[in-house]
Amino acid sequence: MVTVIGVRFRNAGKLYYFDPKDLAPAPGQAVVVETARGLEYGEVVTGPSEVEDDAITPPLRPVIRIATPEDTAHHAENISREKDAMATCKEKIADHLLQMKLVGCEYTFDNSKILFYFTADKRVDFRLLVKDLASAFHTRIELRQIGVRDEARMMGGLGICGRPLCCSRFLGDFHSVSIKMAKEQNLSLNPTKISGACGRLMCCLQYEEEFYEKVGKELPRVGRAVRTPDGDGIVTEVSILKERVKVRVPKGNDDFEIREYPVADVQKLSGAKPLPRVDRPQDDQEDDAPDPEIMQALKAAEIDVPDDDAPMPLAEDETEEVEAPKERKPRPPREQRQRQRRGNPKQNRETERPSSPANNEKKPSPAPPAPRQENAAPSRPAQEQTAPKRDPWTVPEEFRQKH
Repeated sequence: MVTVIGVRFRNAGKLYYFDPKDLAPAPGQAVVVETARGLEYGEVVTGPSEVEDDAITPPLRPVIRIATPEDTAHHAENISREKDAMATCKEKIADHLLQMKLVGCEYTFDNSKILFYFTADKRVDFRLLVKDLASAFHTRIELRQIGVRDEARMMGGLGICGRPLCCSRFLGDFHSVSIKMAKEQNLSLNPTKISGACGRLMCCLQYEEEFYEKVGKELPRVGRAVRTPDGDGIVTEVSILKERVKVRVPKGNDDFEIREYPVADVQKLSGAKPLPRVDRPQDDQEDDAPDPEIMQALKAAEIDVPDDDAPMPLAEDETEEVEAPKERKPRPPREQRQRQRRGNPKQNRETERPSSPANNEKKPSPAPPAPRQENAAPSRPAQEQTAPKRDPWTVPEEFRQKH
């Protein structure tokens, strides 16, 4: 356990711990402390108290002194000079045509450094800007890029509730906020209603998250079967703040009625139990077996009853003879085939087809087709042209002889 005091440097900033040593400053008093960037002027939030060693970020720096009236006047003078430094820095940014938005400015208590806070969509090369600012203020310059949530804290404003922003009024540090918190609190998932001035999810969604998680485990979910004083029903709506549940209860004649009950009067059901298994009688299990009386009548009539288990023989016409596949000789490897070709040059020459001079001669071009005669009569077979013409009105001789 270590004795520390909590100090805050802005209205709503992070709380830092310092070693008070022999001093005992009360909450609300101003002190001058030593930080990583020099002497700073801050306000005591918590008096001397003991905290665990894990809650402290080493090294634990000491408190120099309780602020005097001269220290308070010097701090007020630094605040008034910040406005002029902001105006000068904005002019320099415009001269260098940098895509950055200046948010705030801060002087250290000993005037050894000036810090400028800005926001930008991308990384900005501000090396030339730092040189111009150092020549204008004749001190060390530090440019620090911050996020949109820190910008909202420094700029301030009003939330959708009509009150000042939590981050600029009392919120010490930012906590992670997820869309799951809005779902558990039954809020509309419209981004304009659950987002703050910074464009991120509102920090107040995290305030009641612990309560919603605790009560949500005890309440039944929507669509769950429950038992009520009026009978079993299904949950249609859950109110976590009121700790009440709306249940759809059967009314009769296939009608339903929605009623509201407190959580104490509702009991969760484990679910519908499976129906007990009913064994079928022996007669029902053998419905597919043939009737013994019918089988006896068929045997009496000397009718062959086929046996289902015996294989059915095929007719002679349907039988097919299948030849056994011939054994295929393995093909020699590629290297062996190449060696055989190289070893018999005469055989390779004989297999090659000699090119004869007759083949090299040009073939005579085919004769052009005969010109087509327009309006030419279609050709008939030779028998039809030589056969004598017969009068269609005369009776044929073959018909006369028959009749």
